[in-house]
This record gives sequence, structure tokens and C-alpha cells, in this order.
Amino acid sequence: MAGAEAIVAAVVASLMLSCAAFTEENPTDRRVLVLLEDLAIESTHSLFFKSLSDRGYELDLKLSTDPKLALQRYGEYLYDALVIFSPSVEKLGGSLTSEAVLDFVDSGHDLILAANSTTSQFIRNLAAECGVEFEEDFDSVVIDHLSFDDARDAKDHSLLAAKNLIKSKVILGAKEIQAPILYRGIGHVVSPANSLAIKVLTASSSAYSANPNAVLASPPALTGTSIGLVSVVQARNNARILISGSLDMFSDNFINSPVRITGSTERFDKSGNQEFVDELSKWVFHERGHLKAVNLQHHKVGESGEPSMYRITDHLEFSLEIYEWTGKNWQPYQADDVQVEFYMMSPYVLKTLNHNGKGKYETSFQVPDVYGVFQFKVDYKRLGYTTLDLSKQIPVRPSRHNEYERFIKAAYPYYGGAFSMMAGFFVFGIAFLYHK
Repeated sequence: MAGAEAIVAAVVASLMLSCAAFTEENPTDRRVLVLLEDLAIESTHSLFFKSLSDRGYELDLKLSTDPKLALQRYGEYLYDALVIFSPSVEKLGGSLTSEAVLDFVDSGHDLILAANSTTSQFIRNLAAECGVEFEEDFDSVVIDHLSFDDARDAKDHSLLAAKNLIKSKVILGAKEIQAPILYRGIGHVVSPANSLAIKVLTASSSAYSANPNAVLASPPALTGTSIGLVSVVQARNNARILISGSLDMFSDNFINSPVRITGSTERFDKSGNQEFVDELSKWVFHERGHLKAVNLQHHKVGESGEPSMYRITDHLEFSLEIYEWTGKNWQPYQADDVQVEFYMMSPYVLKTLNHNGKGKYETSFQVPDVYGVFQFKVDYKRLGYTTLDLSKQIPVRPSRHNEYERFIKAAYPYYGGAFSMMAGFFVFGIAFLYHK
């Protein structure tokens, strides 16, 4: 009996977790697996973990070498997101191979990956699979002799005070981060051909990547603003990835530290790290920038029902509703750049949708004088937002012979020519037969 009760309790607990997990109606991650290189990271990075817990996340902190680690059981994923704070680990424990982590992302789940100067080849390969390539030299770190923390770094100038942030309210929030971001770690590059990866924090123009303990024999491979410090990736399935070359950036020490940029009299009592990692984690965990489209409808002008087909030159109305998730509820999304295509091999009609400020987008247009199988397509891709890719198929046919108008105004001259010819022939016949 005791065993049966334990099984029932486990099933109930599993159902409760499933109800609180990521769903289409509640797209914010809830269950997060955090892999630590050392249990001491739980205390040295406690402010970051506390911020996540205060926002309702269920954190499961485990050693990255735990032999019982697993992301799924019986085909069901146990977590909605994964955080890897284990830069030097050569292999994850349990069933967590690099393929398992990538499958986790390919299934629509989110990932935060932090590195540092001890980053292993395993972590480098994992980041490369996500579209971000770390510096090849294992001894290199990002150095900047003009933008470092003057108060704490008097030696190799590798404690950067970075301020080159992406200008995106959806990724970093509406409030601008004023204080510099303290950063110590390695740099990375993002291929310009990779449209899915975005550099959120970059080094200054005076930075370079090199071994601080060695004399430069040749110019460094990575220099200036081409060095990525923190990047994000939004996959085609809308899974989100955060890759940072600095694990210390998330630490309590860096969050609470005052900052003074070298050569500047400006001093900040606290770095911008807390605000930066909080806002960035909100985006990664879908608290912001997650869109959904519902109620896609089309019908003839003056009607309400959706037809099974249209005739050429019919006038129709198209509408849909778009909402954005705020972390707690859905709010109407407002934008002036949402478009619909009436598409067959190529767009025959491209219309910008008007919105009423309450989430509803609509427009009207005339069906082109071409028959075939068309699609209504909405392909909405904007920086920081999840992709909307909607389509609905509808055939367009020509009018039947009995659906045309009996008399067409444009043909009146031809009608007149025909009847005048008949009248002329009648008059000519009478004149020819009865007059000599």
C-alpha cells in the first residue's frame, strides 16, 4: 500500500509540474535546470538565482558531473530551460551529451551558456553549434587598455567596463542601462551570414583578444567591435539561447561592484550587471517579445462567412489578431509593419495591415484576375520578437459562363456597330429588291 501511495503522489506531482510548465497559453519558462561546475557558484551567483526565483522560476541546481542528470524521461522533457555555468567541464554527467542539449533546443527549449578563460573544448563546440565561435586560443582573454575598471584592474586591463549595448527595447527592456557592464572573459565572433545570432554586448574599438601573459608576436585575430562579449540566438523554432564569454558577469561580486572607467571622472556606485542579466534573462525565458496570432479570417466584402473559394476580381476582407506575452498575460501587440501576401508562386497582392490598437489587424483588397490555388501568408520577422509564420490556402476560379453580366458597358460600341450593320443591310436589301 505504501508503494502504491508513493506512485500516486509522484503522478500527482508530475501533473502539477506539467500544469505550471511552458504552454502556448503560458509561454514563460518555469522549470529550469542549472548545471554548476562547483556548488560554490550557488552562493557566489546567488543574486542572479534569487532574481529568477523571485520571478517564479523553479530552479533545480545540480553539479554538471552528476551521473543522474537527465533532460527527459519517457519521452517527456522535465525542464523548460537549461542554464550551464560549467565552463571547464569536459563532459556533462548522466545522459547529457552535446547532442542531447542540442535536441533540447531543437525541441523549442531555451539555453543559457556561460564561459570564461578556462572554457573547455566541449563548451566551445556546443557554442559553435549554436552559431557562436569563441576565440581559438585557449589562453586569450579580451583586453582593453582604454575601457577597463580603473578602480579594480591595475594589471592586465582584462576587467572591462563595457557599454556597447544593442539598441533594442524588446531585448534589454524599455529602460536604458546607464552604468557600464563589468566583464572578464573571452571573446567570440558571429558570422555575418548568420541571421539568427545577435551580438547584444560588444567590446569597444580599442579592445583586442590575446594572452595577457605573452608578448604579441603578430596582430591579434580579434580586435575592436568585431569582438562579441554576449550574444543571443533565436532559432527558427523560436527557442532562445544566451551565450556569454564571462561567467563572472553573473556573479554577486560584479553585480555589487562600483565602476570607474579609466580616464573618466564619472563613477558609478554599482555596475549595470544586475539590470543587464535580469533584462536579458527575461527575454531568453520569453517574458518579453513572444507573439501569437489568432483568429485569422477572410471573407467577401459584405459577408461574414468564410467561403470555400473566391472568383477572380472578388473583393475580400482579411483580418487576424496579434498579442504579445508580458510574462503574466497577453497584451495587444501594436505595430505598423505587419503585412499579408496573397501568394501563388510569388506575391500577387502585398498589403500592410491596419490595426485598431486592440490587437486586431485587417485590410481589404481585390482578388487578382488570375485563377489557381493561392495562399494568405503572414511572415513577420522583427528583431527580438518570435517569428509569426502563418498561411491559409484558398482556390481562386474564373467566373462561369452564366455568372458574367449580360451586357457590358465597355462593349456598347460593339453592340452599336453590330446593330447598325444589321439595320444597314436591311435598308440595302429593300432598296435593292424594290427599286431599279
